[in-house]
Amino acid sequence: MIVVTGGAGFIGSNLLAGLEQRGHRDLVVCDWLGTGEKWRNIAKRELADVIPPEALPDLLERHGKAIRAIFHLGAISATTERDGDALVRNNLRLTLDLWDWATRTQNRLIFASSAATYGGGECGFDDDASPEALARLQPLNGYGWSKHMVDRRVARLVAGNAPRPAQWAALKFFNVYGPNEYHKGSMRSVVQQVWERTARGEPAVLFRSHHPDYSDGGQLRDFVHVDDCVEVMLWLLENPRVSGLFNLGTGKARSFADLARAVFAAMGKPPLIEYVDTPEAIRAKYQYFTQARMDRLRAAGYSRPFTSLEDGVARYVREFLATDDPYR
Repeated sequence: MIVVTGGAGFIGSNLLAGLEQRGHRDLVVCDWLGTGEKWRNIAKRELADVIPPEALPDLLERHGKAIRAIFHLGAISATTERDGDALVRNNLRLTLDLWDWATRTQNRLIFASSAATYGGGECGFDDDASPEALARLQPLNGYGWSKHMVDRRVARLVAGNAPRPAQWAALKFFNVYGPNEYHKGSMRSVVQQVWERTARGEPAVLFRSHHPDYSDGGQLRDFVHVDDCVEVMLWLLENPRVSGLFNLGTGKARSFADLARAVFAAMGKPPLIEYVDTPEAIRAKYQYFTQARMDRLRAAGYSRPFTSLEDGVARYVREFLATDDPYR
């Protein structure tokens, strides 16, 4: 049995598809579906069960010996979340509880951290897992802080040679895009948002730059296709001796203007982009550059190439967004 928390979400549902494709069965989704269309993300999967997060402790108690691994991807992922108590309950406390369970039972735990832990990037984007290096990072929002607190706690336990899970991996996801993100509202990738406007015959809308070193639309991000994220997680499952904190990006920053042009190219249309001011509410904390340093994942043995922005966007647009059924 493999448990995927957040399994009906964006990255989690793509992971389930990858697990199923590799022949894994007895897949359990731990998630809230709500009243929207989120259930469509898992409608094509053959699942052993779907449980709400509050039922997870009972599942672990009853089926602990049958569980091969837990992929913990469930979280409040909105960078605009203001409820600190909710962030502690969902992002911090649940992850540490699963760490304790996997340690006690000597199971395997692969869980989501975030590039938001790097804050404004003043200290770079090196996935140095030492307590000293992590202490220098200053996340810019509550979501990033909640993920950072888990990273720091795990780092302190590992540095002190405390008991730990049989395998553990924390993955700092950068800007992930791909199918099954449609329920995320304003947190959807810019790829999906640009495609939606372009499909209606409207221009793409990007933020103006308020930084002298960057042109309008020239703000840079490490955009990574969700398929690459799934490949890394499957590789970790197949390599149980690999543990650690790892960045999960491509290692190559690209501009939002590059991304928008890739969407237009995939749709066979000339680029048409308008620029609007970055909202005042986020302007002071806006990141102008992110780029994952990928040395540590490569040194651990992961050798597959990452998908280029143009290829990834084209695949997403043509195989999903522009079809009658955009779900994986």
